[in-house]
Amino acid sequence: MLEAYLIAGRIEAGCDEAGRGCLAGPVTAAAVILPPDFHNDLINDSKQLTERQRERLRPIIEQEAVAWAVAMVSPQEIDRINILRASITAMHRALDQLTVRPEGILVDGNRFFPYHDIPHTTIVKGDGKMLSIAAASILAKTHRDELMCQLDKEFPQYGWARNKGYPTPDHRAAIAQYGATPHHRHTFQLLPQPTLFDGLDMPE
Repeated sequence: MLEAYLIAGRIEAGCDEAGRGCLAGPVTAAAVILPPDFHNDLINDSKQLTERQRERLRPIIEQEAVAWAVAMVSPQEIDRINILRASITAMHRALDQLTVRPEGILVDGNRFFPYHDIPHTTIVKGDGKMLSIAAASILAKTHRDELMCQLDKEFPQYGWARNKGYPTPDHRAAIAQYGATPHHRHTFQLLPQPTLFDGLDMPE
């Protein structure tokens, strides 16, 4: 069972990101403040849920949260500042949009940059431990997936509605065949590194 608070009675915002390991699309982060009496047995780390479960939970979280926000950092900005800084920047932008100021910030993972004077706590695998981080993981994932499905209509050959921009074999094959788009992260390894023997005639 997920914990509702790290410090009981404190207004805590849970933060998480989605799309960090993708080859295309933005990195997306969410910040969520849940009410003290919020309870939902289904909420968990978004990776442990099915797409249907995540989509079912999204409106519940958005309607019942004290405050929530989602922010994105574009592939171009990721290429400029690197994916770690982009992930944390997206979290800061989500926090900027909250209509309620948190008294503490709970972050999934082990890296974060201070946000104003609000104390923060990084929690490894926090999306499977803290309710607010799990809720943030669901919003970040569903909002990003929705965008990738929209971009799939513009670039259907890359299969983004299925792979959401992750480095699947079909996605890499499409990059090899069609090249990269403006939505790809050009500082990422879009294609597998050639091996030492690629292009050489090997003896029978």
